[in-house]
Order: sequence, then structure tokens, then C-alpha cells
Amino acid sequence: MALKLYGAAMSTCTCRVLTCFHEKSLDFELVPVDLYAGEQKQPPFLAKNPFGQIPVLEDDDITLFESRAITSYVAEKFKGTGYDLIRHENLKEAAMVKVWTEVESHRYNPAIVPIVFQFLVAPLQGNSPDQTIIDANLEKLAKVLDIYEARLSSTKYLAGDFYSLADLHHLPYTFYLMKTPAASVVNERPHVKAWWEDISSRPAFKKLTEGMNYVRK
Repeated sequence: MALKLYGAAMSTCTCRVLTCFHEKSLDFELVPVDLYAGEQKQPPFLAKNPFGQIPVLEDDDITLFESRAITSYVAEKFKGTGYDLIRHENLKEAAMVKVWTEVESHRYNPAIVPIVFQFLVAPLQGNSPDQTIIDANLEKLAKVLDIYEARLSSTKYLAGDFYSLADLHHLPYTFYLMKTPAASVVNERPHVKAWWEDISSRPAFKKLTEGMNYVRK
């Protein structure tokens, strides 16, 4: 049975999981969820994820939500298939992957999400971007990226000299950030910029970028 993922192509969290699928060369079915129609808030979907958020993965007798939990599950279950995203044969490298996936989740993501929301989502809701929110979070993101810049001056990727989930998890939101005036926060840091250009050029991610936009169709 192929993996079944409920989500939307433009969704950052859906894209995070789909990138993982492509890195692992897996067969899967993407079941579109109409976010604009509020399908994720309707009883059939809430039965899969009571929090009403995409994506949701169905695999045999297990149903999972939260994109980082899904990518970790997939990377572990299919560790012998496709690209090794968790360094499962090296305990120390695997530990570093976990460290930097936590950094992305708890340091990078909380800063970048409000910026992307204000620039790209707020206008769709009929609102102007709130520059106060943008500036406050750009300051937070800059501090995180200063640490990334130092880290990436000595290693090619965040967890070491190997691509991993730690890098993959950054892809969707950074992709959207780079479409905004805030892209300078990446571009002005040479090691961060080189890292971004590297990871965003991977074929697994390039397969998805055409569908990543916030334009309602």
C-alpha cells in the first residue's frame, strides 16, 4: 500500500513531507485538501487530525500528523531506501541531526513564520503587512542566522558535512522568505546563502517548487 498524504502543494508543512518522500524515492498518493474552503476543519478531516491542520499521513494502520513527526517516521522506516536523512549508521552524526532539527523547530521556525505570513498571507486576507511584526521577527531571525553563519563556516550543512533532515526542514519557509524583501537576511550572510543555494537546488525539492505559491486558483 502506497503512503497516503493529505495536504496542499502550497503548504510549507506538506512540502516538508513531500520533499522527504522524494529524497527517499517513495511511492505515495497526495490527497488534496482545499484550505480555502476550510476542508481541514470539517469532521471527516478532523477525524484524522483533531487540530485541523495539514498534512496527515496514512500508512497501513497508523495515522500521523505534524510534518516533522512524519518526516522522522518516514526517514526511519525507509532508512535503507533513497538518501539517508538521519545518518542511522553513525550514532554521533545521528545525534547532530537531532540537535539541528530541534534548532530549526524551536529557534528558526518561530522567527521566520510571522515574516512569511505578513508578506504573503496577510495580503490574501485583505490586510497590509504589519512592519512592526516583520521587524521584530527579522531581528530574531538575524540572531539565529548569525549562529548558522558561524556553523556553516566550518561544516557544509548544519549537522555536518552531509545533507540531512536538519537542512530539509528549512526548505519550505526559506523558499517563501526568499520571495520577499526579507531575503536579504539570507543573502547578506555568505555561508548561509551558499547553504541555501545548495539545499534548494536538490532535485527532490525542485520537483515541488512550481506548486509552491500563495496565489488562489
